[in-house]
Amino acid sequence: MAPHLLLTNDDGVQAPGLLALAQALADIGDVTILAPDRNWSASGHVKTMHRPLRAWPTRLADGQPALASDGAPSDCVALALLGLVQDPVDIVVSGINPSANLGHDVTYSGTVTAAMEAAIAGIPGVAVSLDTPEGTSSPDYSRAAAETRRLVSQVLAHGLDHGVFLNVNVPYQPGTDPATFKITRQGRRHYLDALVKREDPRGKPYYWIGGEAPTGVPEPNTDFWALTQGFVSVTPLQLDLTATDHLDTFESWHLG
Repeated sequence: MAPHLLLTNDDGVQAPGLLALAQALADIGDVTILAPDRNWSASGHVKTMHRPLRAWPTRLADGQPALASDGAPSDCVALALLGLVQDPVDIVVSGINPSANLGHDVTYSGTVTAAMEAAIAGIPGVAVSLDTPEGTSSPDYSRAAAETRRLVSQVLAHGLDHGVFLNVNVPYQPGTDPATFKITRQGRRHYLDALVKREDPRGKPYYWIGGEAPTGVPEPNTDFWALTQGFVSVTPLQLDLTATDHLDTFESWHLG
């Protein structure tokens, strides 16, 4: 029986990265697409419980069928796995995001937390992002889609341990020439955020979180480093966030 792939993203069901992903994975299994009806970038891991969720049929730009939802990316995965999609899902693939998700970005990223939702349900999850140069108006997703196809085939063949999911970042090199994968650890992101205060026409303040683009530390074998070397970064992430190296420290406090 062909594997059943659930595709989603955080840029909206009509995003070109999702279209490229769907086209690249079409011949390795049965594909179902369930994605947000709008952009949910930097939405993080969301579970919508204060209002009803809706979903409806739509079509991608090439005519293939899809489902849209007014929920977040993680909501879309939950809806599918809880029964909105009847056939059992073998893997969830989220993307292709038009910008990299590196370091601490994984806690903010709707792309990554959609794959996290799959892991919570005990299903392999893969999040894919493209390190598109700033100012690129129409990113070329062909290479990222081809690399995702290679990786997803391996995940379907070998599986993932329970609670583990993959965060994948592809360097921006248009075309489909195969790249080298590097298994990496999560790097360190430096955010350069600044608070921008403004006033509305009635003199009441409102705020933007602004500032310069974040940077990262390209330490060897991190996701940042891999991209600087032209490698596809594959970072295994896990649901257990426990700081196990520090358990003995806190035991020494004798909190009893």
